[in-house]
Amino acid sequence: MSEARSHEQAHGRWPGSVSAVSAGSIAESLLPRRTAVVVFLAFAFAYFFSALVRAITATLSPTLSREFDLNAQELGLLAGGYFFGFAATQLPMGSWLDRHGPKRVSLSFLLVALVGCIAFSLADNFTALLIARVLCGAGVSACLMAPLTGFRRWFTPTAQLRANSWMLMTASFGMVASTLPVQWLVPVIGWRPLFWGLALAVGVSMAVIAWKVPPWAGSAAAERPGSYAQVWRHSYFRRLSGIGFFNYGGLLAMQTLWAGPWMVRVAGYAPLEAAGGLFFINLGMLATFWSWGMVTPWLLRKGLTTNGMIAGGLPLSFLVLAAIIVAGPAAGAGAWALFCMSSTFIALAQPAVGMAFPPALAGRALSAYNLVIFAGVFVLQWGIGLLIDGFTAAGLREVTAFRLAMAVFLASSVMSYGYFMLAKDNSRQ
Repeated sequence: MSEARSHEQAHGRWPGSVSAVSAGSIAESLLPRRTAVVVFLAFAFAYFFSALVRAITATLSPTLSREFDLNAQELGLLAGGYFFGFAATQLPMGSWLDRHGPKRVSLSFLLVALVGCIAFSLADNFTALLIARVLCGAGVSACLMAPLTGFRRWFTPTAQLRANSWMLMTASFGMVASTLPVQWLVPVIGWRPLFWGLALAVGVSMAVIAWKVPPWAGSAAAERPGSYAQVWRHSYFRRLSGIGFFNYGGLLAMQTLWAGPWMVRVAGYAPLEAAGGLFFINLGMLATFWSWGMVTPWLLRKGLTTNGMIAGGLPLSFLVLAAIIVAGPAAGAGAWALFCMSSTFIALAQPAVGMAFPPALAGRALSAYNLVIFAGVFVLQWGIGLLIDGFTAAGLREVTAFRLAMAVFLASSVMSYGYFMLAKDNSRQ
């Protein structure tokens, strides 16, 4: 692919771009139809377990808090440890993806995840839990970036947007599995054997990827290499960074941790009720991402852009979060489900970033943006815990502390959205 054609494809000005192609499916790709579907399913299988491991601390938070005597700060740090490990690998991983391809990189990283799951099951103190959690995060950190890098080269732009939505739908399946099913299993087998089972599942996903995903095409190495400096300097990347950190990171922080403690400690849910609430939230997310995958091609044909959809839709989440803060104990699972679903407009940003760069830079661009997102998740998960403990130590009631912490999150999200709206870039996404 010539440099000129790469530039035209990246900015949506040649047939096959998001603004020109007709609606289709995952099978709209530069790979044969059956191969494209099989590749998608192989990566989706691994991403299912990645999401399950990511979200499981929300369900296990009452059990782990009781067994290890964790306060809100430690609970937030434990959950955030996953995202710390996840974020720490993004920059080297982006270079490795561009150089070695999705298959080799994902297999290497998943081996670390397998070790992390075993270590978590054997942990006997908070420090050991945290180290194991960091290993889990680092190990599954390629489970979305690897396929998205491959999709950038193997799929047409419309198919990339659809595949991204359906990968996130797969993640929602994993998060659904992390709620009531985990809550039902823990009293029967315990949380430690559960992590042995997750380690086994990760091993199976590695076997599926090794079997079904094609090797990286030799032409990838022949393209002119890029650098992260090109990514960081890109005006479109900078424009989306704030909403990636606060809005996307905040969505994941709520979905994978703080919605659960809010339901227990603010709304007064029992642990089983909270697990049911998380199940409901993630089921709503599953349906939302499936819907995005179905309607995105139609919306693009109608002339809508990713920027326009983010700009018009994201403020809905601010209104919902403000209502949650005002309602306090009256805001339960339904309110948090509505917040998470109304926040999914931000998920359009990730594939848009990938398509703003030529294929030879896709791994770096996607990984850099993922670093922004998961750094945001880590900061918000831990930071909200710090705020809650700080407000409580200042003498405020726990319910008030939660509400004030969420108000800080809301203010940060609104400011980052304001930057997105005011920043200039040279894209036509």
